[in-house]
Amino acid sequence: MRRLFENFAQAVAGWAGRPPAFVLALAVVVIWGVTGPLFNYSDTWQLVINTGTTIVTFLMVFLIQNAQNRDAAAIQAKLDEIIRALDNGRNEFIGIEHLSEDEIERVRKEVEDECGQDDPGRHEGLDRLLQRR
Repeated sequence: MRRLFENFAQAVAGWAGRPPAFVLALAVVVIWGVTGPLFNYSDTWQLVINTGTTIVTFLMVFLIQNAQNRDAAAIQAKLDEIIRALDNGRNEFIGIEHLSEDEIERVRKEVEDECGQDDPGRHEGLDRLLQRR
């Protein structure tokens, strides 16, 4: 059951981010809007779109979150492997995603301090990078 859900979530998340999904959603809204006069813009007519979009949104949150969780875990595993494989890689960084937000912030600050936050060459490099955009 778990694998079936993962495959379904991945397929839906992949499809939902493509133009045909947007066109389908837009078509549903346009059809709903065009039928307004036919139903005299009744409460039931409004309830149809409200209920439909709420249900779709509710279900999509779980499907997309599942796909994002798996993608994030895969990326983290790849980054951990790069750290492990580097001769000068610092293995203590492997698994830091399990730290609290405050702990991660302290690690980030420490790394920035180590790389020379006040180094003018670092800021010049950042300035050049930002100017290219």
